[in-house]
Amino acid sequence: MKESSRMDDTPQAQGVTRRSMLGWLARGAIAACVALVAGRAVRRPSAAGSGTRMVWQLDPAKCTQCGRCATSCVLQPSAVKCVHAFAMCGYCKRCFGFFQPDSQQLDEAAENQLCPTDAIRRTYIEDPYFEYHIEEARCMGCALCVKGCGTFGNGSLFLQVRHDRCLNCNECRIAQACPAHAFMRVPADTPYFLKDSEHNPMPANRPAKAHV
Repeated sequence: MKESSRMDDTPQAQGVTRRSMLGWLARGAIAACVALVAGRAVRRPSAAGSGTRMVWQLDPAKCTQCGRCATSCVLQPSAVKCVHAFAMCGYCKRCFGFFQPDSQQLDEAAENQLCPTDAIRRTYIEDPYFEYHIEEARCMGCALCVKGCGTFGNGSLFLQVRHDRCLNCNECRIAQACPAHAFMRVPADTPYFLKDSEHNPMPANRPAKAHV
């Protein structure tokens, strides 16, 4: 027993013991750091509060109808679509969101239409009123109709990200390309900016705080 005790006291044995202790201490420190980082990640709140899912949306009050929604989206056709605020619409016979500005004939012939994908349906109501519907499956988000309606009409046509199509990318390609910085993160339970008769986003559907 004495010989064994003396062997454990040799410099070689002490070196092994010290290396073992240093190894355990280093591994313990790493484990503690990992646990700390993981704990902070779990507790970190989202942009609009803990547990709130955020999605991308386009503010029509900032949109300049630049056309990048149609060309920059990772989806083709784009997840951005034209939508119609019927309460604002004048039901015009000559709708500048539907017809070419210099159109001589007010009929549905392709050469008279502004939309390049034939995504707007024009229906006669009674003279001189017509109703206009957007076929979203055809719409590519080019905003030509939105610009025409906003320039010469009531501004009842506007663009929105449609969340039955949007992939909700971490870095939205359209948001990066948007020159007006009209894209932002909003809570998923209020995902759309609707319009009222004053051409402004409706407060009832606009988040209290919009997060870029």
